[in-house]
Amino acid sequence: MEEGEPKVLIADSENGLSYGMAWQVQFIWEVIKAPLIVPLLKLGVYICLAMSLMLFIERLYMGVVIILIKLFWKKPEKRYNYEPIQYDVEFGSSNFPIVLVQIPMFNEKEVYKVSIGAACSLSWPSDRLVIQVLDDSTDPVVKQMVEAECERWANKGVNITYQIRENRTGYKAGALKEGLKRSYVKQCEYVAIFDADFRPDPDFLRRAIPFLAGNPQLALVQARWRFVFGNFLCHELGLLPLATNIYFCFLDRVPSTMFNKVKNNV
Repeated sequence: MEEGEPKVLIADSENGLSYGMAWQVQFIWEVIKAPLIVPLLKLGVYICLAMSLMLFIERLYMGVVIILIKLFWKKPEKRYNYEPIQYDVEFGSSNFPIVLVQIPMFNEKEVYKVSIGAACSLSWPSDRLVIQVLDDSTDPVVKQMVEAECERWANKGVNITYQIRENRTGYKAGALKEGLKRSYVKQCEYVAIFDADFRPDPDFLRRAIPFLAGNPQLALVQARWRFVFGNFLCHELGLLPLATNIYFCFLDRVPSTMFNKVKNNV
């Protein structure tokens, strides 16, 4: 091109089209932002405020009820007849009722030793304690391990039996029912049921059985559970036990208190 000739600029159609579309989108956003988006945001703020108010009222209600429970709640030992069972000088352990402990299992490879060991370590006369390990495991290796653990405790003098069945009808509940069909169960006065991952304290039966023995109107004593994980946050700082204490205080005592009030007014 010679120096004197005029220069012609040809616009890029693709760049021009993209720039035009971007400008149109921005223009549409500016138009609908105020009348549409702002009201939706305000509605969301109002909903969040309402939910926050509901949560505040719930926490306030729970706090008031917890304070009332702390001041006026009677412990089970004071609300029911409760006399610890003691050895009799003349009759020895015959003062203790025979208790059947049932532990249903299903491929519980990680926890079977803990639960079996805890049940066999219960502070209860050995001649008044019968332990059933009801194993529905489908893994033959796990079944051998559980059976070997039961034999190990049996060799120590613990009255423990290992039971299996051909089918899993009713799952763990069915296993418990099947275990009650044994002839020796008729001699047992009470039944304690622990899941495969439970680790009862040694004095569990000494604390629970007196409620049943001293109160014929009671058919069931349910104990609360707690976490026993050994990591730093759960064990050393006690954060998880604290959380479960609050959880059970809300879901056990508060609803039962309200239920009793409603029942008494009916």
